[in-house]
Amino acid sequence: MDSLKTILYFSIFRYPLNIDEIHSYTNHEDLSETKKELSHLLTEKIIKNIDGFYVYGNDLESVTKRLKGNIQAKKAMIIAKRRAKFISKFPFVKAVGVSGSLSKGYYDSDSDIDFFVITKHSKLWVCRTFLMFYKKVFLLNSRKHFCINYFISENHLEIEEQNRFTATELKTLIPLEGKEIFENFYNSNQWINSFFIKFQPKTDSIQNTKKTLFSKSVELVFSNKIGYLTDSAFRSITLRKWNSKFKYLNKEDFKIALKSTKNISKHHPSNFQKKVISALNKKLEEVQIEFKIELHKENV
Repeated sequence: MDSLKTILYFSIFRYPLNIDEIHSYTNHEDLSETKKELSHLLTEKIIKNIDGFYVYGNDLESVTKRLKGNIQAKKAMIIAKRRAKFISKFPFVKAVGVSGSLSKGYYDSDSDIDFFVITKHSKLWVCRTFLMFYKKVFLLNSRKHFCINYFISENHLEIEEQNRFTATELKTLIPLEGKEIFENFYNSNQWINSFFIKFQPKTDSIQNTKKTLFSKSVELVFSNKIGYLTDSAFRSITLRKWNSKFKYLNKEDFKIALKSTKNISKHHPSNFQKKVISALNKKLEEVQIEFKIELHKENV
């Protein structure tokens, strides 16, 4: 029941999918298999087909919500591409992509434009600090069109948490800057095929932005022992701040939501990953109780 699990997952976001989208998230080789599965689910009244979108439960307004969000997403992507190019010019940035709701084609008044940033090795925290300084000083800490909350370094490209949430995020990620780095990134995350066997990342349109003279000069200044020490210092300062600010998180949740290693920086204090997986497992329980369909639960 790959189709049902996919529909349940996206129902958490009130984002119904059409048949082609659902099929892309299944391990069915042929579209006819997905059609057969959806037909059975419709017959059993487990899901509804509303104007070509498959809805779980009675959230019929989610179709209208999605269509409006799709229109807004096209406008937001124009801004996102400009910002991604701008971010890619910062010192030690190697690649930039768009993640979050916009990467799935949705944007509304409550949405942020989330960026996924890959940095030069041993300079992740220097890079992050430069970008955060720009955001706080020049954007007055606004995150609406400049949400930079996930960094990894070029020598640690494999995503450690390998579950349906992270697989979906990688599948929908829109790589914009840093072609060679993103090719290496996808090669380092072949595990996604265990969730979505038909996944084929599109890297042909990824750009390679040239660094400015200022950016090159900064990189040169920090390409020595001082740079390594500064990177370590920035990480320590940030980690102390987060430990104080988010002390309500237990050790395990902090480790996932605010991962702060030499090669990874995540700033997800709401621990969205855990919330989504928990919400999905709750829906799986509902389906099992109400329709006697047992689906494998997901792990964080």
